[in-house]
Amino acid sequence: MNLGRIGCWQVQFVTEPAVSVRAAARELEELGYGTFWYPEPLIAKECFAAGAIVLAATESVAVATGIANLWARDAMTMATGERTLAEAFPGRFLLGLGVSHAEQVSEHGFDYSRPVSLMRDYLDRMDATPDIATPPEIPATRLLAALRPKMLELARDRTAGAHPYFVPVEHTRRAREILGEGKLLATEVTVVLEQDAEAARRIARSFTPFYLGKANYSKNLLWLGYSEDDVAGAGSDGLIDDLVGWGDVDAVAARVKEHLDAGADHVCVQVLSESAGFPMAELRALAPSLLAL
Repeated sequence: MNLGRIGCWQVQFVTEPAVSVRAAARELEELGYGTFWYPEPLIAKECFAAGAIVLAATESVAVATGIANLWARDAMTMATGERTLAEAFPGRFLLGLGVSHAEQVSEHGFDYSRPVSLMRDYLDRMDATPDIATPPEIPATRLLAALRPKMLELARDRTAGAHPYFVPVEHTRRAREILGEGKLLATEVTVVLEQDAEAARRIARSFTPFYLGKANYSKNLLWLGYSEDDVAGAGSDGLIDDLVGWGDVDAVAARVKEHLDAGADHVCVQVLSESAGFPMAELRALAPSLLAL
């Protein structure tokens, strides 16, 4: 599956009206972004339906869930949804799977105590799902949302690779070491196209408290060597600067290149903006320099 070196990761794919999603997807494909990524926050568009909207509106770009939430559907439904889009759009659908966050799923009465075992069992049940429909000519590529060693090892052993999110460059280095060569490492990198440090960090901190408040992300950052003070609240300036690439076009491209040099095969760039809707102005401005990488 050809993801290209650079993709875009935007929540707007599952929050904006379908007409806006189609228009943005067509323009982003023309700009040259290789893969479009979107999350499944459980309170937005359902991930397979959202993928179908984007796939049908475009010609050849790959579309990826980053991630499909396994708590949203049982393994059989996940497997048949994966096969449906893979058959309808050969070679263009990637299924990123994840276990979400304990803080979110516990609200719905789910047990998050053993996420790696849960994911292993879920993959077993997906693989065992029968299907009487026409099979896809090209099976969907499958990745796991993976941060720490055990989930990265499971991604290596059971899928095509890993899709880390909310990580500094050091994580990309460690993830590549664990995955080894030949496994896909598709890293999300958040960026802010703003040269003023105070303004850039303010925009970044509209985003960071949600993730720093989730134990899986904060524990991952502690594993990487950050302190409890770094991960408290909305994050220290140093942590913000490591997690979010900000500055002019060249500075943002340089941060993306750091992840590629550290071992990422593909970087999906998430642009943060104070404007509503798709950050098209920023994605247009960034496209030439990012795609030159």
